[in-house]
Amino acid sequence: MKNMLTIISNALCRITGRNVGAQTVSELLVDLSEYVSATSPAAPALAHTRRQPPKPPPVSPRALASDQLDGPGSRVVVSRSFADFASQATFDIKKCDVHRLEEGPPVQAELTRDQGLQYYRVMQTVRRMELKADQLYKQKIIRGFCHLCDGQEACAVGIEAAINPSDHLITAYRAHGYTYTRGISVKEILAELTGRKGGVAKGKGGSMHMYAPHFYGGNGIVGAQVPLGAGIALACQYQGNNQVCVSLYGDGAANQGQLFESFNMAALWKLPCIFVCENNKYGMGTSVERASASTDYYTRGDYIPGIRVDGMDVLCVREATRFAADHCRSGKGPIIMELQTYRYHGHSMSDPGVSYRTRDEIQEVRSKSDPISMLKERMLSSNMASVEEFKEMDVAIRKEVEEATRFATSDPEPPLEELCNHIFSNDLPLEVRGTNAWVKLKSVS
Repeated sequence: MKNMLTIISNALCRITGRNVGAQTVSELLVDLSEYVSATSPAAPALAHTRRQPPKPPPVSPRALASDQLDGPGSRVVVSRSFADFASQATFDIKKCDVHRLEEGPPVQAELTRDQGLQYYRVMQTVRRMELKADQLYKQKIIRGFCHLCDGQEACAVGIEAAINPSDHLITAYRAHGYTYTRGISVKEILAELTGRKGGVAKGKGGSMHMYAPHFYGGNGIVGAQVPLGAGIALACQYQGNNQVCVSLYGDGAANQGQLFESFNMAALWKLPCIFVCENNKYGMGTSVERASASTDYYTRGDYIPGIRVDGMDVLCVREATRFAADHCRSGKGPIIMELQTYRYHGHSMSDPGVSYRTRDEIQEVRSKSDPISMLKERMLSSNMASVEEFKEMDVAIRKEVEEATRFATSDPEPPLEELCNHIFSNDLPLEVRGTNAWVKLKSVS
């Protein structure tokens, strides 16, 4: 023990340039804390991304690393400052398959420490939020339709990291993650799921109908959002605002006629629209091989360029979306982006998800391709963060989700007199016929 104290004291003496003669563990702790307080720089605030989901859980500016000395109860805790971590790193990412393109997105991606922590926090928040929704549904607090996106977090986070807040996004009914990345809080999302007045749609929309600025839902009709997305892109072109629209659909909707009608019009008019197929391998309980004669969804636009992307890698999704957005903004017209991803839950909460696939298949994807674990391992292996920092972030996220759950289960339901409100966004109050001609309700914008 004394030899260990002597070695550490001598090392601290050489670093600080002053005499350090600690005889006990307590004295050594005092010397270490004085040195750290004197030399550690103030922790800079995490850099803001272009769009920050609301009220992020706090992240401690310092992670703790422990070295065990001999003897029971003898532990020295050394504080690590931000200066100990790499501020930036470059990673190899999977090459995208391309259709009608001479070259595709880059095969390397740069990641800053701040970006990495932000992506991790958002993906982990979406994961915890979806797991909480699963729990509330099984408790019969959430009722009706509920489609969870755990496993597909890299799609929402990667797309949002590559577009501007003023760009537009419309998706299908697996929309909770996109609602969060577009700026709606966990509290408002969970309250909407439980049908409470404090929900993002005042408790009247539920799982499939949530909205935010430049986010058009959440749409319950399979494939119906794709022509709406083309229409939003037409508005962008008409207004000349250099904005793009991301129009998402699943592999289960990829054979619908309205998609191909939208593709044709978008190509004809060169609309700035990114058509994104989230291919999670199953349309409800039917595998893509059983549903589609061609599973190369990125080529299905025929005359529209396309790229196939690893949708489980947030960096790959980000780089591909940047490439697609630049393509659209340059006036070249639409592009199709297929994201190869995977959902851990069934199609909806009424689907156990294991009658058409095995538990071993799900576990294999979790162990080899989980988007959150992949990002975390990259950052740890490149000395961009510490294990303790991630643990601390996880605790803060769990706390945020639990607080949101308390609100979502205690907030009152909307009263009956508000049932017909907001039919129009800006109009005088009007009468609305109820279930029969004698029941009159009022709509207030």
